[in-house]
Amino acid sequence: MAALVLVEVSIHDPELYEEYKKHTLATITKFGGRFVVRGAKTESLEGDWNPERLVVLEFPNVQTAKDWWNSPEYSVAKQIRYQAAQSKMLVVESVGL
Repeated sequence: MAALVLVEVSIHDPELYEEYKKHTLATITKFGGRFVVRGAKTESLEGDWNPERLVVLEFPNVQTAKDWWNSPEYSVAKQIRYQAAQSKMLVVESVGL
């Protein structure tokens, strides 16, 4: 079953975050992932959730998403993201629409 990785990002160093983005796509692709949403404008419909940046990735399954997140390939990008932004990240199984 496909998996989605949802990421809420608050960027405090935009220049460094651009460097992070340069490193990320190849790592996602290597693990069979793709961007579903990449920083598009959000609009809150309920509650006070209003992320500055929202990213949604799709992977073939939860284990592959975890393998990507834990991979040596992504670790370089992840360290850059830790310096450039604050993030919250979830992985969930997709209903396979």
